[in-house]
Formats: sequence, C-alpha cells, structure tokens
Amino acid sequence: MLDPTTIRPNILFIVADDLGAWAVRCAGNHEIHTPNIDKLAAEGVRCDNFFCASPVCSPARASILTGRIPSQHGVHDYIRSGNVNKEKTAIEYLAGQPSYTEILADGGYSCALSGKWHLGNSRVPQKGFNRWFSIARGGCSYKRPDVVVNGDVRFEDGYITNFITENGISFMQEMSQEKKPFYLSVHYTAPHSPWERSEHLEQYLSLYDNCAFTSVPELPIHPCQVDSCPHGEKEERKELLRGYYAAITAMDNGIGQLMQELDRLGIREDTLVAFISDNGMNMGHHGIWGKGNATSPLNVFDTSIKIPAIFRQPGVIPPGGTISDLLSQYDIFPTILEYTGLEPAVQQDLPGTSFVPLLKRKGQLGRKEVVIYDEYGPVRMIRTSDWKYVHRYPHGPHELFDLVNDPGETDNRFDDKGLVQIRDGLRKRLGVWYARYVRPEFDGIYAAVTGFGQKGLAIPGMREGNSFDDKPPAPIPGAPKFF
Repeated sequence: MLDPTTIRPNILFIVADDLGAWAVRCAGNHEIHTPNIDKLAAEGVRCDNFFCASPVCSPARASILTGRIPSQHGVHDYIRSGNVNKEKTAIEYLAGQPSYTEILADGGYSCALSGKWHLGNSRVPQKGFNRWFSIARGGCSYKRPDVVVNGDVRFEDGYITNFITENGISFMQEMSQEKKPFYLSVHYTAPHSPWERSEHLEQYLSLYDNCAFTSVPELPIHPCQVDSCPHGEKEERKELLRGYYAAITAMDNGIGQLMQELDRLGIREDTLVAFISDNGMNMGHHGIWGKGNATSPLNVFDTSIKIPAIFRQPGVIPPGGTISDLLSQYDIFPTILEYTGLEPAVQQDLPGTSFVPLLKRKGQLGRKEVVIYDEYGPVRMIRTSDWKYVHRYPHGPHELFDLVNDPGETDNRFDDKGLVQIRDGLRKRLGVWYARYVRPEFDGIYAAVTGFGQKGLAIPGMREGNSFDDKPPAPIPGAPKFF
C-alpha cells in the first residue's frame, strides 16, 4: 500500500448529471435505492451544504475545473454549439484557462475522462486528459447514445451508463499499471432526462413500479415553468419520477462496480474517491421541473443549486462523518491541489478555499465568512446559513428568504420593511464580492442569458446577445410575476 503522507493519491472523481442533493438515501430520501453511494458516504464523509457555482451544467463544470466563477471563465449557459461541429467551427470554451487537471498532468498524473464533457469540441482530449471517451453533445439517449471514440462520433446500441462505467474501469486498469498516480473522471449522464420508460432498464424501473413518490412534493406546475424539461402531474408525474429514480439506481450500480475494481486492483487505500453532481434538480419541488433554467425568469432555489458531495479515502479521511459548512464547486480546485500537494505555476485570483482540513478533521475552513455565492447570467445570489438574497439585473424580481423559518423558500421577504437592513447588507456584500472577482469582459450582468443555451464564446457580442440563444421557450401563460 502507498503511504498517503508521502505518495500522491490516485483520484476517482465521479460526477452525476442533474442529481439533486435530496435524491440519495443517505441524505434522507427513503424511497430511492442508492446502496453504493450510501456505502461510500458511510466509509467517508458527506457534505450536506454543498452548492454548485451555477444551476446548469456547462457553467458548473467549467467552475469545477478552473476554480473560477462563470463571470471569470465566460461560460454562462449550457453549451449548445461547438461541441462536435466540423473542425473549423468546434469551440474549446476553456482554451487558455488553467484547470486543476492540467496541473495534475504537469505534476506527473495520468488523466482520463469517461463520460460527459459538454465544454466544447468533444472530439478532442483537453485539459491534461490523455485518455478520452466522451459524449458527443451535452446529453444523449440512454439506449442509443452518440459517443466519441478516438475522435469519431458514432451511435452505440446499449445503455450509456454501462458504457461510461465500463470505459472508466478499462482506463483504471490501464493507469493502475503505470508507475505514477492517476486521475480518472467518470462523468455520468444520469439522471438527466430522457425519463421515458423505453429509455431505461427494467431491472431498475421495476424497483419503483409501486413507489408512492412521497419523497417528492406533489404540487401544481409552477406558472413560470418553461418547456426546458419534461413535466407532468398525477400518473405522468409518477412515470417521470420512475425514470429519474431508475437512472439514479443504474448509476449507483455503476459506482459499485468502480468501487469493486478499486478493491480488486488493491488500490482502495491509495485512492481518493469524490462523488458530486454538476447542479441540483427540481422534480416537482416548488412545482418546478428542471434546474435554474426551468423557469422564466431563471431561478436559484436551493433545490436547483444544492448538490450531493461525498469524499472517501480510507486511512486519510475518517469514516462516517458529515460536514455542515457551506461549500461550493469553486472550492474544489484548491482542495484537489492541496490534497495532492501540487500548486499552480501562477497564483490566480480565485474565490475558492481548500476544505482539506474539514475532510481530514484537522482544522476549520480557512474562510473569513461562511457564505457562498451563485450566478446564472444576470441572476446572482448570496447565501448564508440563515438568509438568501437573490438579485436579478437589471430590474428584478429580487428575493429574500429567511432560511431558518422558511427553509423551503416559499415566502419572499424582499419587500418586508422590517428586514431592510438585512436585505441591503446582503446586497452590498454581494456587490463587493463580485466586484473583486469578475473579469469585466465576462461579466454575467451583461450576458443575454435566457437559459436556452450558449452558442459561442462570451466575447465578442456578449452584451448584444450574439453568444446566447435569444428564443427561450415561453413561460406558461397567466402569471404576471415570479411570486
């Protein structure tokens, strides 16, 4: 066994797609079947206040890799152009922006990706990866997926979750034979839609045939719901939830296979396993189906931004604990580098803080204020343990939620005259923080983000909307305002 105090650990970094923090059994969901994720949490540490940097996939994934917020890296919405176009039009959205995977590669790691990329030019390995099995676009059919193998896009017959697991195991076997540590990203498409029964495997669907789905609120469709995500009521609701839950359990089975392979190779104690999601997900929560772009205007409810986060390395991370500190995806970059003992060649003005002391139970989070921030285009949020303030540039509607007395975010207190001091104080802190970190040319305040996709680099033309699709689905008629 490697000595983790002197030898850099392997890293297995598993990312789910649209998995809300509420959708695993170890977080309190009594209906979902996630035995392998639950075991991972029992053997490691689970973070119960972990948030994405933006409530949609591509910006969140860019923030994980770079440690930068969207207004620093310029990816403000999901990528809908430049993924697998002809070579002359393919776009590498993070070109020139350092990622922790590049730093790992430069530091002697062998890096591999199996699964979703969705940051442009999916045909070509990027960011330090030397092994690459990817999804052609952002999403795909579960049973007829379009994948990238050796630079070629092709359709496969088979379940995509199994393909991602199998390629991850193959990469792990190859890299474990090399005389250097490895970093393996396994990026599932699950449990992203589609959720139709025909898309999923009966062995998982049948687990939920008689499920009442009381773990998810049954509410009328929100009046600001848009057609970015399947949604329904009564039996249609149950059928959609059945597909969502089945996709999660299928992914959980894949995670179990990955854990078994670590054991078979004898590298369990030598490997940090991290499991997170790219963003949260509403499956009827608030009457919303989808994430931040499920409504018009865009939303940052906790169910859209709160994600599961589990970390395990036997002998290094004490088992069975829970971290309650507010943490964000922009904290992953410094955490991975501290955990491996590597530092970036050039110190950057990054917002994140390493939470290694929390993982190892050897200290506190080295952050002056226990606050996290979120953004989606011109929508920005500041969240403390007690309050959440949301500001929509330029005209609102804005929100203030008392999270102690209203954890479900049902009562917008923005206009409460007794809370003016709290509201204005949070708004000031929000402005000061973003003023410190924003790159002016990538400032989300001026991005014409509609939640319907980004089709080019943030510059030039971001302020005129040329980088973003300007034809989002219309909200359901009948609601003059958001709340």
